[in-house]
Amino acid sequence: QVQLVESGGGLVQAGGSLRLSCAASGRTVSSRAMGWFRQAPGKEREFVAGINWSSARLYYADSVKGRFTISRDNAKNTVYLQMGSLKPEDTAVYYCAARRIGYGSRRYDEYDYWGQGTQVTVSS
Repeated sequence: QVQLVESGGGLVQAGGSLRLSCAASGRTVSSRAMGWFRQAPGKEREFVAGINWSSARLYYADSVKGRFTISRDNAKNTVYLQMGSLKPEDTAVYYCAARRIGYGSRRYDEYDYWGQGTQVTVSS
């Protein structure tokens, strides 16, 4: 079993930056690839960014490419999402997720473990 806890969310003005963290605990050997998803009110959950075990493969949604950066520190069992040039449309609950397989994915149904989410609100 893997437990994921997100942190770093909050309120930020448009154009600002924010860094989200996701700490994994439990059977972390089962946490291979990691991903970030987000869900705004009334909308479906969407893929934001993904990273494989070695950090050799990075994946981004077109809407955040060039603004967001995903990274991980396996020694700390933590994955990060550095968000810059934030826009009001980035407002959502952000979730981190983990896969048992090391290859990254853009599909939410291919992730095995999920955190509780952290709220990110971008004001205009």
